[in-house]
Amino acid sequence: MADNKQKLQSENTKSNFGRGWLIIFYSMIMFFFLIGFSIDGQNIVIDQWINANGGGADPAELKPQLLKLAMYAGFIGVVAYFVIGRILVKVGGRALSAVCLALAGASYIYYGHSTTTTGYFIGLTLVTVFINGAAYIGGGNLVTQWFPKKKGLANGYTTMGHNLGSAFYVPLISGLIGAFGIAKGMTMPGIAAIIIAVIAYFIVRNTPQERGMYPDNVSKEVYEAEYAQETENGEPRWTVAKLLKTKEMWFVAIIIGINQLVTTGVMSQMVPRNIELGFAPEKAVWLMTVCAVVGVCGSYGFGWLDQKLGVKKAVIMFLVWYCAALAVNYVLNSMLGGYICVAMVGVAIGAAANFMTSLPASVFGRQSFDVVYSIYFPVMQIVLMMNYYINAKALELTGSLRGAYLVFIGLLVVNVVLINCFDTKKYNLDYKREEELSA
Repeated sequence: MADNKQKLQSENTKSNFGRGWLIIFYSMIMFFFLIGFSIDGQNIVIDQWINANGGGADPAELKPQLLKLAMYAGFIGVVAYFVIGRILVKVGGRALSAVCLALAGASYIYYGHSTTTTGYFIGLTLVTVFINGAAYIGGGNLVTQWFPKKKGLANGYTTMGHNLGSAFYVPLISGLIGAFGIAKGMTMPGIAAIIIAVIAYFIVRNTPQERGMYPDNVSKEVYEAEYAQETENGEPRWTVAKLLKTKEMWFVAIIIGINQLVTTGVMSQMVPRNIELGFAPEKAVWLMTVCAVVGVCGSYGFGWLDQKLGVKKAVIMFLVWYCAALAVNYVLNSMLGGYICVAMVGVAIGAAANFMTSLPASVFGRQSFDVVYSIYFPVMQIVLMMNYYINAKALELTGSLRGAYLVFIGLLVVNVVLINCFDTKKYNLDYKREEELSA
């Protein structure tokens, strides 16, 4: 440590973000819509869409088909995310996040009005692409620029939006669709997203310097002492070709992809899985809300651990906990297992999204992070989208989601091995600056 009386910013666990709280709250809101529009909301939307537009088709046959469509929508998104990432490099996180959030809201309205499987597929694809572009690509870059060293703690707060989405969006959209029908019910949150996007466009800024601040809300003296220059030799640190040849990019993309594959696979079908365990539908929805509320603690807790112990140790602790949670569900395969799993998974989902930004930011740093994200995110998305195939295959082969949990556990074990295969601070210039000070 450079000074026994003063912690380095990477060791600082105080939530003194100043005006940066605006970025945190904005990211929380985008994550709320992300979870509602494209993940947890699917617990309600898929079944309600089948009821409204299935035309008498057997839900047991149609639902796996719709789950596979979600996977295909994700793969289309891979190409779209690369394009969105390149746009990010040109326009910055503020404009990109606001425009994508508005387009996500408009797409959600279209999605709700679809009456054919083709329309369903188009709507879901657009929603998935734009809400991820807003929350992860645009929002992730904003968080990294504003909180390069306190990213763990900052993400501990921003990802509370995930949990709040899980807790409140499912009952919200269930109530809206029940009261107004699927088209009008989905129009209301779509309009809300558009309004927030317009407001954000005018009040959010790409970097803290544009608000007269320094990253992590530090003083000018601390910034000049503990942080690296914005660029190296006046040139961007990363190019697409260079990243594709860098093994750490592939490690990060695969690890986060598996984390998100498991989380999306579990949360997008948690209500049906709990119904399989014997819970009434209303109780299954309520348990999902409980899971999400618990997750708020998980978001902050793992964000604090990330900040205090470093991202590698935090990820390993997260993976061990997650494996245990899913093992309880698989082995007990009962209502008791459902109760225990809900509490444990709640903590895990609160942590999973933290690492989406924290791990790549730790490895590569904030310099040219927009270029890193434009490559890392599409690759990660390829892995993530396989969750729909795993769930659909489990339903087709066994008529239950239980088998999918066994696959998820195996993938998390693979991640325990992978996270130990590389240096999670290797290219981060700000951390290298701290090492120089400590030396």
